Amino acid sequence: MSATAWPAPAKLNLFLHVNGRRPDGYHELQTLFIFLEHGDTLHVEVLDGSLELTLSPALPGVPDEENLIIRAARMLQARLPSPKGARITLTKRLPMGGGIGGGSSDAATTLVALNELWHAGLDTEALAAMGVALGADVPVFVRGVAAFAEGVGEKLQPVTLPERWYLVVKPDCHVATAAIFKDPDLPRNTPKMGLQDLLAGEWKNDCEGLVKKRHPEVANALGWLLEYAPSRMTGTGACVFAAFEDESLAREVLAKLPDGLAGFVAKGVNISPLANTLQQVREGVAAGLTIG
Repeated sequence: MSATAWPAPAKLNLFLHVNGRRPDGYHELQTLFIFLEHGDTLHVEVLDGSLELTLSPALPGVPDEENLIIRAARMLQARLPSPKGARITLTKRLPMGGGIGGGSSDAATTLVALNELWHAGLDTEALAAMGVALGADVPVFVRGVAAFAEGVGEKLQPVTLPERWYLVVKPDCHVATAAIFKDPDLPRNTPKMGLQDLLAGEWKNDCEGLVKKRHPEVANALGWLLEYAPSRMTGTGACVFAAFEDESLAREVLAKLPDGLAGFVAKGVNISPLANTLQQVREGVAAGLTIG
């Protein structure tokens, strides 16, 4: 048995454009991902010679067959030449339905951690390909590098972005991604652009107007945050965010957060905490150390 703590970081979509709907029902997107030094933590205990997979605490209302952590573990487990299992303990900090990648990040961390701890031997590309079946955002978390994404989110181009401080605000509501993309009022006609033009242009989120209409809590949170800094929604919501040049300015605004809103301040980073942890674990193994 071995136990190791693995981060499942949050992400932000610095912009999100919906370019059209494909014949299969999925949407063509262009978006820009950056990671945050804030997220969930998975504590993994490996079980050799056993196929047992457990997650604690269980997520309310989410059975194992729908839980992305268990689904990711089972997908990887099916690739192993000999039985191995795991007991996973989740420290949950990222809200569900927040648009900051909680479930997708947890799934990616499960794949990366168990691939390493089970000695499955899959490379990053293979893990990312597995991740697409779990969710469009899973591959970017698996790769662990800030990226420009196209397609349904699976076509990734690494980028290097300014590492600013972000204030993320979560209104008291849950936004269902599937419902937003099924809504006939969602704008789906933003022209595709080259990356350099996108980086130089005005950043926006095509889902923001619809989400504000369906969820007044998001509109209210964004209205409050806009009083202090340029602000947008991330993903399909519900979280909204603003960038600051230093931590102290972000925390000054966080201290003014109205009742009914939750929030946190975190640094945006180009290399995810998960990628850094994987490197540390591999360096520790090479040096004969135990990392826990």
